[in-house]
Formats: sequence, C-alpha cells, structure tokens
Amino acid sequence: MGLSGSWLLFTGLVGAWLSAVLLIPKVWPAAHKYRWLTLPQFFGHYFNGRVALMAGLISAIGYLGFTSSQLLAGAKLASATFPSLSLGQGLGIMGVVAVTYTVFGGLKAVIYTDTFQWIVLMVGLIFIGIPMSWYAVGGWEAIRSTIPDGFLRLDMVSGTQLLNWFITIVPIWFVGMTLYQRIYASRSVKSAKKAWYIAGLFEYPVMAFMGVILGLLSRVAADQGMFEFAGFASPENMDEEMGLPLLLRTVLPAGLMGLTLSAYFSAIMSTADSCLIAASGNIQTDIIRPETLRKYSSVKVSQIITALVGIVALFLATWMTNVLDLMLLSYAFMVSGLFIPVLAALFTKNPSANGAFWAMLLGGGTTLLIQLSSFNLPFGLDPNWGGITVSLISYIVISKLDGNGADRG
Repeated sequence: MGLSGSWLLFTGLVGAWLSAVLLIPKVWPAAHKYRWLTLPQFFGHYFNGRVALMAGLISAIGYLGFTSSQLLAGAKLASATFPSLSLGQGLGIMGVVAVTYTVFGGLKAVIYTDTFQWIVLMVGLIFIGIPMSWYAVGGWEAIRSTIPDGFLRLDMVSGTQLLNWFITIVPIWFVGMTLYQRIYASRSVKSAKKAWYIAGLFEYPVMAFMGVILGLLSRVAADQGMFEFAGFASPENMDEEMGLPLLLRTVLPAGLMGLTLSAYFSAIMSTADSCLIAASGNIQTDIIRPETLRKYSSVKVSQIITALVGIVALFLATWMTNVLDLMLLSYAFMVSGLFIPVLAALFTKNPSANGAFWAMLLGGGTTLLIQLSSFNLPFGLDPNWGGITVSLISYIVISKLDGNGADRG
C-alpha cells in the first residue's frame, strides 16, 4: 500500500504515549517498592498467584513466537543476500549467534548490543540504504512513473485496517514484558515517561517512514526487473519479504552492502535477544519459580532455560514461512489475553482474580482459535477484536458473580 503503510507504526506512537500517561505512573512506584522483575509479578500483586502463573504462560508463549519471527527475518535476509545459503542454513546461523550471546551475556549483553545495534541501524539504513537505493532505481521521476497508483499517498488505507492495527499494536505497550522490564529499570517515573515519549517519536515518523520508503524502493526495483537475476522478473509470485534484502544486494557495492546488512541484522538481533530474555525470564521467575531451583545456581539455570527457549524458537521458525504473520500472531495472543486484566488492575478498585484468570484464558484462546481456523469476523475485523471482546465480557461477568474481587488473595 506504499506510504500508507506508515500508519501501522503511528499506532506505536499512540501506544507509547498512552502507556507513558496511564501505565508508568502506577507501575513504577510499586515495582521499586516490591522489587519486581517481570510482568506476571505485577499480576501477582494485584490479583493472586494463579493469575500470575497464567500471565507467565501467555507471555512466555507470545515471546517465544516473537523470537521465532525475528530468527526467520534474519534467515530470509541471509538467504536473499548470499545465493549459496539456504533458508534453513540462515536460520541455523541466526539461531546460534542470537542464542549464544544472550545465553552467556544475559540482560547486560542485550543492553550493550541493543545500544550499538540501534546506532548502526539508523546510520546504515537512513544514510546509506535509502540514498543508494534511491539513486539506483533512477530517482524521483523513475519512482513516480514505475509504482502503482496511490503508492505515494497517505490515504490508501481503510478504516478497518487502521482499527485492526490499533487493536494489535496499541495494547502491546500495556502488556509487553520487555517494556515492563524497561519501566522497572528506569531511575524515576519522569525518566521513564521521557523515554516513552522519545520512543513514540522514533516509531512515528522515523521508523515508520524509513521502513515504507525502503519497501517502496524495493517495489520499484522489482517492477523495473532488477531482481531478474534471482528469478523474479516482476513482483508477481515473489515473497514480498525478500524485496528489501534483494534490493540491498543489488544496488550496494560490497563494502556499503556489508554496513547496510549489519544495520538490517542489528534491527533483527536487537528484537530477538530482548524477546528471548523475556520468554526465559517468564519461565524461570513466573512458571518454575526461583524457590523451586534454590539449590542450583540461578545463573546456570537462566542460561539453560534461555538456550532451550532459543532452540524451541528456532524449530518454530522452520515451521512458519511469513515473518509478519508469526509476529502478529504472537502479539495477538498476548494482547487478547493480558490487556483487559491489566486495565482492570490499574483502573478498578477491587480487581477480581477469578475474572482476570478466565479473561486471560478465554481471551487468548478465542484469538488463537479464530486465527487457526477458517472463521472470519464480520467487516474484516482482526481476530484480536474477538479475543478482547470475549476477555472483557468474561471479566465483567465473573467479577460480578464473585462480588468484585472478593476472591483476591
């Protein structure tokens, strides 16, 4: 859809700023008082241990899928860039690298590598990838004469699509464990809110337009037949997620291609390691529980769990073929299961533990059933709408039957 695709990350801006205003002022003081490390500990505080366990399971499964999506993205980049490398071999390389440094370095490795990767990403794609690709396809006149009608407009997205993006992306700022970890790690409420405002601006317009411009240039290159050497004389029958890797491989000389590919890999690795740490943390802290493993070294246990999660994520990536589908499936499962209970904890006087438990189970389960079946919601609405609606109804009905939180403990 061309430049209109940038509205996807506009919902990220909205989510970041809403979270800064509504979530951070409530979460940060309690997190520092009770020394929380994970999102389920938030649920354990407001509800009970059973709800915290369910939240840990949902979060771990969601981040496992998200880790897989990033490994798959890296594998597609590698196989498109190096003709002799198959997708399976690319997956193996991505898995070994990401899992190894995360296992041995832990969260500290994630912090340092994320900082460096972010700098490389922005410099590489904005100052090398976009200008070189722009020049290679023939500049503005070539772009305007090649792309389909409407690709340079911002109104080529339907209201239904905007609603679907909104319900998928905005709530993740309220249920993502990687985000809670960063709230907990902030020096103060003020510094956390400042970081969230800045993050929102990076989502939109910086990352949004950087992404769609690179995608647009890839489409122009495909339409011009620049990928014929790889067996794609036109965009038809081409995996659209291979467009950008093929563009970089085609238009950049060896040295600059190395820098730009480093930027692309940086974006992928930065997300993969954070999600791997989140899933591992959920399993160790919220599912197995530290007291169960007290006689063992916590560092060794963490390394083993992280390695096992990475291996499972790698196998899951071999089963799925589309990065965005896998990413949004993982997002949707977490959002539909956890969003309503988070709002209940933050904004109701006596949050119901039974209501939260069944809202998580029925909400997340409904979204998965819709996504994995042939059933479609009316008006083209995303399955998340069904899951969140079921979650909300479940919470209201059960909390009323239980007497508005009388079961909390």
